[in-house]
Amino acid sequence: MKVAVAADHGGVHLKGEIVSLLEELGIEYEDFGCDCETSVDYPDYALPVAEKVANGEFDRAILICGTGIGMSIAANKVKGIRCALCHDVFSAKATREHNDTNILAMGERVIGPGLAREIAKTWLTTEFLGGRHQRRIGKIDEYENK
Repeated sequence: MKVAVAADHGGVHLKGEIVSLLEELGIEYEDFGCDCETSVDYPDYALPVAEKVANGEFDRAILICGTGIGMSIAANKVKGIRCALCHDVFSAKATREHNDTNILAMGERVIGPGLAREIAKTWLTTEFLGGRHQRRIGKIDEYENK
């Protein structure tokens, strides 16, 4: 698995925790910034990363901002992206099993580093169940390809 990681200024510290987790898990990743606390615009990070996932350069991505909301909205504008904003472990597991999400968004100002690591680990290690869930994803793909 190859994972892209990015954050705006509001998620830079949590991004560091996620990068450490990826290293601990031995998961290949690339960090697309930002690395500062100076105000930057989340679409400048979310959109290029989402495009890289959509075109197959990366299998998945993790995006972090202050709340995770901006990153998830921007990422979901890219065709083929299913980005879920998760702040609990149950949702992280369900969104992989049922929705085959390819991007996880989280908010540094919403959750702490320990929980964020658990959410990310769960999301990274949970497989899509397929079956009836594939039919539902197919309906989204069909709409998106109109």
